[in-house]
Amino acid sequence: MALDKSLSIEELIRAGAVRRDLAQAHLQAEVRRREEVLRRAVRRYVSPQLAEKILEDVQLRETLLSADDLRTHAVVLFADLRGFTGLSERLEPRQVVPLLNEYFSLLTEITLRHDGTVFHMAGDCLMLGFGVPLEQPDSPGRAVRAAQEMLSSFAVLAGSWMSRYGVEAGLGIGINEGDVVAGNIGSSSYMSYTLIGDTVNVAARLCQRARAGEMLFSHTIKQSLDALGVDVGATPLPPMQLRGRSRTIDIFCVPAAAPRIHATEVPVAV
Repeated sequence: MALDKSLSIEELIRAGAVRRDLAQAHLQAEVRRREEVLRRAVRRYVSPQLAEKILEDVQLRETLLSADDLRTHAVVLFADLRGFTGLSERLEPRQVVPLLNEYFSLLTEITLRHDGTVFHMAGDCLMLGFGVPLEQPDSPGRAVRAAQEMLSSFAVLAGSWMSRYGVEAGLGIGINEGDVVAGNIGSSSYMSYTLIGDTVNVAARLCQRARAGEMLFSHTIKQSLDALGVDVGATPLPPMQLRGRSRTIDIFCVPAAAPRIHATEVPVAV
Protein backbone atom coordinates (compact mmCIF):
# COMPACT_ATOMS: atom_id res chain seq x y z
CA MET A 1 0.00 0.00 0.00
CA ALA A 2 2.87 2.31 0.83
CA LEU A 3 4.36 1.55 -2.62
CA ASP A 4 1.10 2.48 -4.32
CA LYS A 5 1.02 5.79 -2.43
CA SER A 6 4.62 6.47 -3.41
CA LEU A 7 3.86 5.81 -7.06
CA SER A 8 0.76 7.99 -6.86
CA ILE A 9 2.78 10.89 -5.47
CA GLU A 10 5.43 10.47 -8.16
CA GLU A 11 2.74 10.44 -10.83
CA LEU A 12 1.23 13.60 -9.40
CA ILE A 13 4.62 15.29 -9.42
CA ARG A 14 5.22 14.24 -13.03
CA ALA A 15 1.72 15.38 -14.02
CA GLY A 16 2.30 18.74 -12.34
CA ALA A 17 5.59 19.13 -14.19
CA VAL A 18 3.90 18.30 -17.49
CA ARG A 19 1.17 20.87 -16.82
CA ARG A 20 3.76 23.53 -16.01
CA ASP A 21 5.70 22.70 -19.17
CA LEU A 22 2.53 22.89 -21.25
CA ALA A 23 1.55 26.20 -19.64
CA GLN A 24 5.01 27.61 -20.28
CA ALA A 25 4.95 26.42 -23.89
CA HIS A 26 1.48 27.92 -24.35
CA LEU A 27 2.66 31.22 -22.87
CA GLN A 28 5.72 31.32 -25.12
CA ALA A 29 3.59 30.51 -28.16
CA GLU A 30 1.17 33.29 -27.24
CA VAL A 31 4.03 35.78 -26.82
CA ARG A 32 5.43 34.77 -30.22
CA ARG A 33 1.99 35.09 -31.80
CA ARG A 34 1.40 38.56 -30.34
CA GLU A 35 4.86 39.72 -31.36
CA GLU A 36 4.25 38.49 -34.91
CA VAL A 37 0.92 40.33 -34.98
CA LEU A 38 2.71 43.45 -33.76
CA ARG A 39 5.43 43.09 -36.38
CA ARG A 40 2.88 42.75 -39.18
CA ALA A 41 0.87 45.71 -37.89
CA VAL A 42 3.88 47.96 -37.38
CA ARG A 43 5.29 47.21 -40.83
CA ARG A 44 1.89 47.88 -42.37
CA TYR A 45 1.32 51.30 -40.81
CA VAL A 46 4.80 52.79 -40.53
CA SER A 47 7.83 53.01 -42.81
CA PRO A 48 10.32 50.09 -42.79
CA GLN A 49 12.97 52.30 -41.20
CA LEU A 50 10.65 53.40 -38.40
CA ALA A 51 9.30 49.86 -37.94
CA GLU A 52 12.77 48.48 -37.21
CA LYS A 53 13.44 51.20 -34.65
CA ILE A 54 10.14 50.46 -32.89
CA LEU A 55 10.67 46.69 -32.90
CA GLU A 56 14.20 47.08 -31.52
CA ASP A 57 12.91 49.09 -28.54
CA VAL A 58 11.94 46.40 -26.01
CA GLN A 59 10.08 48.78 -23.68
CA LEU A 60 8.10 50.36 -26.51
CA ARG A 61 7.30 46.94 -28.01
CA GLU A 62 5.95 45.75 -24.66
CA THR A 63 3.84 48.90 -24.34
CA LEU A 64 2.30 48.34 -27.76
CA LEU A 65 1.54 44.72 -26.89
CA SER A 66 -0.06 45.57 -23.55
CA ALA A 67 -3.09 47.64 -22.63
CA ASP A 68 -0.85 50.34 -21.13
CA ASP A 69 -1.29 53.90 -22.35
CA LEU A 70 1.60 55.84 -23.85
CA ARG A 71 1.37 59.51 -22.90
CA THR A 72 3.54 61.60 -25.17
CA HIS A 73 3.92 64.78 -27.21
CA ALA A 74 3.06 64.38 -30.89
CA VAL A 75 1.81 65.98 -34.08
CA VAL A 76 -1.60 64.83 -35.33
CA LEU A 77 -2.72 65.22 -38.95
CA PHE A 78 -6.22 64.68 -40.34
CA ALA A 79 -6.88 64.49 -44.08
CA ASP A 80 -10.39 64.47 -45.46
CA LEU A 81 -11.75 64.08 -48.99
CA ARG A 82 -13.95 66.93 -50.20
CA GLY A 83 -16.75 66.06 -52.60
CA PHE A 84 -17.01 62.44 -51.50
CA THR A 85 -20.80 62.63 -51.04
CA GLY A 86 -21.34 63.87 -54.58
CA LEU A 87 -18.88 61.32 -55.88
CA SER A 88 -20.79 58.51 -54.15
CA GLU A 89 -24.10 59.74 -55.56
CA ARG A 90 -22.87 59.88 -59.15
CA LEU A 91 -20.93 56.63 -59.28
CA GLU A 92 -21.77 53.00 -58.62
CA PRO A 93 -20.36 51.47 -55.40
CA ARG A 94 -18.11 49.22 -57.50
CA GLN A 95 -16.56 52.40 -58.96
CA VAL A 96 -16.25 54.27 -55.65
CA VAL A 97 -14.22 51.59 -53.84
CA PRO A 98 -11.30 51.64 -56.32
CA LEU A 99 -11.21 55.45 -56.08
CA LEU A 100 -11.01 55.29 -52.29
CA ASN A 101 -8.23 52.73 -52.59
CA GLU A 102 -6.34 55.08 -54.90
CA TYR A 103 -6.89 57.93 -52.44
CA PHE A 104 -5.76 56.03 -49.35
CA SER A 105 -2.84 54.41 -51.17
CA LEU A 106 -1.54 57.78 -52.27
CA LEU A 107 -1.80 59.37 -48.81
CA THR A 108 -0.39 56.41 -46.89
CA GLU A 109 2.58 56.09 -49.25
CA ILE A 110 3.38 59.77 -48.66
CA THR A 111 2.94 59.28 -44.91
CA LEU A 112 5.42 56.41 -44.83
CA ARG A 113 7.96 58.38 -46.87
CA HIS A 114 7.93 60.99 -44.13
CA ASP A 115 8.06 58.39 -41.33
CA GLY A 116 4.54 59.09 -40.10
CA THR A 117 2.20 56.52 -38.56
CA VAL A 118 -1.24 55.64 -39.91
CA PHE A 119 -3.62 55.40 -36.96
CA HIS A 120 -7.10 55.43 -38.42
CA MET A 121 -9.03 55.21 -41.69
CA ALA A 122 -12.77 55.76 -41.74
CA GLY A 123 -14.95 56.60 -44.73
CA ASP A 124 -12.86 59.17 -46.55
CA CYS A 125 -10.92 60.44 -43.50
CA LEU A 126 -7.35 59.57 -42.49
CA MET A 127 -5.70 60.20 -39.09
CA LEU A 128 -1.91 60.23 -38.90
CA GLY A 129 0.63 60.73 -36.15
CA PHE A 130 4.19 62.08 -36.25
CA GLY A 131 6.53 61.65 -33.30
CA VAL A 132 4.44 58.75 -32.00
CA PRO A 133 4.95 55.98 -31.05
CA LEU A 134 8.63 56.87 -31.68
CA GLU A 135 9.80 60.36 -30.76
CA GLN A 136 10.86 62.60 -33.68
CA PRO A 137 12.29 66.04 -32.78
CA ASP A 138 11.40 67.31 -36.27
CA SER A 139 7.85 65.91 -36.34
CA PRO A 140 6.17 69.30 -37.13
CA GLY A 141 8.35 69.68 -40.22
CA ARG A 142 7.69 66.10 -41.28
CA ALA A 143 3.93 66.57 -40.93
CA VAL A 144 3.87 69.81 -42.92
CA ARG A 145 6.09 68.39 -45.67
CA ALA A 146 3.83 65.35 -45.89
CA ALA A 147 0.73 67.56 -46.02
CA GLN A 148 2.13 69.68 -48.83
CA GLU A 149 3.03 66.60 -50.84
CA MET A 150 -0.45 65.18 -50.23
CA LEU A 151 -2.14 68.34 -51.48
CA SER A 152 -0.05 68.60 -54.64
CA SER A 153 -0.19 64.87 -55.43
CA PHE A 154 -3.92 64.62 -54.80
CA ALA A 155 -4.52 67.54 -57.16
CA VAL A 156 -3.06 65.36 -59.92
CA LEU A 157 -5.20 62.38 -58.85
CA ALA A 158 -8.32 64.56 -58.69
CA GLY A 159 -7.62 65.71 -62.26
CA SER A 160 -7.48 62.07 -63.31
CA TRP A 161 -10.83 61.40 -61.63
CA MET A 162 -12.35 64.36 -63.42
CA SER A 163 -11.16 63.15 -66.83
CA ARG A 164 -12.25 59.56 -66.18
CA TYR A 165 -15.56 60.05 -64.39
CA GLY A 166 -16.41 63.75 -64.55
CA VAL A 167 -16.38 64.06 -60.75
CA GLU A 168 -14.80 66.90 -58.77
CA ALA A 169 -12.91 66.23 -55.53
CA GLY A 170 -10.49 68.02 -53.24
CA LEU A 171 -8.44 67.43 -50.11
CA GLY A 172 -8.49 69.33 -46.81
CA ILE A 173 -5.88 68.87 -44.06
CA GLY A 174 -5.71 69.92 -40.40
CA ILE A 175 -2.61 69.65 -38.18
CA ASN A 176 -2.11 70.21 -34.46
CA GLU A 177 0.63 69.51 -31.94
CA GLY A 178 0.45 68.70 -28.23
CA ASP A 179 0.10 65.97 -25.63
CA VAL A 180 -1.77 62.82 -26.63
CA VAL A 181 -2.53 59.40 -25.23
CA ALA A 182 -1.70 56.47 -27.50
CA GLY A 183 -3.29 53.20 -26.48
CA ASN A 184 -5.33 50.14 -27.33
CA ILE A 185 -8.95 51.29 -27.25
CA GLY A 186 -11.92 48.96 -27.60
CA SER A 187 -13.34 45.80 -26.07
CA SER A 188 -12.14 42.29 -25.29
CA SER A 189 -13.23 41.16 -28.77
CA TYR A 190 -11.84 44.08 -30.80
CA MET A 191 -9.21 46.71 -30.04
CA SER A 192 -7.53 49.43 -32.08
CA TYR A 193 -4.29 51.25 -31.35
CA THR A 194 -5.14 54.93 -31.67
CA LEU A 195 -4.60 58.46 -30.37
CA ILE A 196 -6.96 60.35 -28.08
CA GLY A 197 -6.96 63.72 -26.37
CA ASP A 198 -7.68 67.40 -26.93
CA THR A 199 -4.80 67.67 -29.40
CA VAL A 200 -6.55 65.12 -31.62
CA ASN A 201 -9.90 66.89 -31.35
CA VAL A 202 -8.42 70.25 -32.40
CA ALA A 203 -6.64 68.66 -35.39
CA ALA A 204 -9.95 67.12 -36.48
CA ARG A 205 -11.74 70.47 -36.21
CA LEU A 206 -9.01 72.18 -38.24
CA CYS A 207 -9.46 69.55 -40.94
CA GLN A 208 -13.22 70.14 -40.98
CA ARG A 209 -12.67 73.85 -41.49
CA ALA A 210 -10.03 73.49 -44.23
CA ARG A 211 -11.29 74.05 -47.75
CA ALA A 212 -10.28 71.87 -50.68
CA GLY A 213 -6.59 72.34 -51.39
CA GLU A 214 -5.83 73.86 -47.98
CA MET A 215 -3.78 72.89 -44.96
CA LEU A 216 -4.76 74.52 -41.65
CA PHE A 217 -2.55 74.27 -38.59
CA SER A 218 -2.51 75.62 -35.06
CA HIS A 219 -0.34 78.30 -33.49
CA THR A 220 1.55 75.51 -31.73
CA ILE A 221 2.68 74.13 -35.10
CA LYS A 222 3.60 77.65 -36.25
CA GLN A 223 5.79 78.12 -33.18
CA SER A 224 7.55 74.80 -33.79
CA LEU A 225 8.16 75.62 -37.46
CA ASP A 226 9.57 79.02 -36.47
CA ALA A 227 11.88 77.32 -33.98
CA LEU A 228 13.09 75.04 -36.79
CA GLY A 229 13.69 78.05 -39.02
CA VAL A 230 11.03 76.94 -41.49
CA ASP A 231 8.82 79.37 -43.41
CA VAL A 232 5.99 77.77 -45.41
CA GLY A 233 4.25 81.00 -46.36
CA ALA A 234 1.45 80.46 -43.84
CA THR A 235 -1.31 83.07 -43.70
CA PRO A 236 -2.93 83.84 -40.33
CA LEU A 237 -6.71 83.39 -40.27
CA PRO A 238 -9.29 84.73 -37.82
CA PRO A 239 -9.06 82.77 -34.54
CA MET A 240 -11.20 79.63 -34.40
CA GLN A 241 -13.77 79.22 -31.64
CA LEU A 242 -14.27 75.65 -30.46
CA ARG A 243 -17.48 74.53 -28.79
CA GLY A 244 -17.03 74.24 -25.02
CA ARG A 245 -13.97 76.54 -24.93
CA SER A 246 -13.89 80.10 -23.67
CA ARG A 247 -10.67 80.95 -25.52
CA THR A 248 -10.16 80.95 -29.27
CA ILE A 249 -7.33 79.19 -31.13
CA ASP A 250 -4.99 81.02 -33.49
CA ILE A 251 -4.80 79.19 -36.80
CA PHE A 252 -2.82 79.46 -40.04
CA CYS A 253 -3.51 78.42 -43.63
CA VAL A 254 -1.17 77.07 -46.32
CA PRO A 255 -2.70 76.52 -49.76
CA ALA A 256 -1.44 73.77 -52.06
CA ALA A 257 0.36 76.32 -54.25
CA ALA A 258 2.53 77.61 -51.35
CA PRO A 259 6.32 77.13 -51.56
CA ARG A 260 7.34 73.60 -50.66
CA ILE A 261 9.68 72.78 -47.78
CA HIS A 262 12.77 70.96 -48.93
CA ALA A 263 14.03 68.08 -46.79
CA THR A 264 17.37 69.86 -46.22
CA GLU A 265 15.60 72.78 -44.54
CA VAL A 266 14.36 70.69 -41.62
CA PRO A 267 16.68 68.71 -39.33
CA VAL A 268 16.15 64.99 -39.73
CA ALA A 269 16.02 62.81 -36.60
CA VAL A 270 18.51 59.97 -36.36
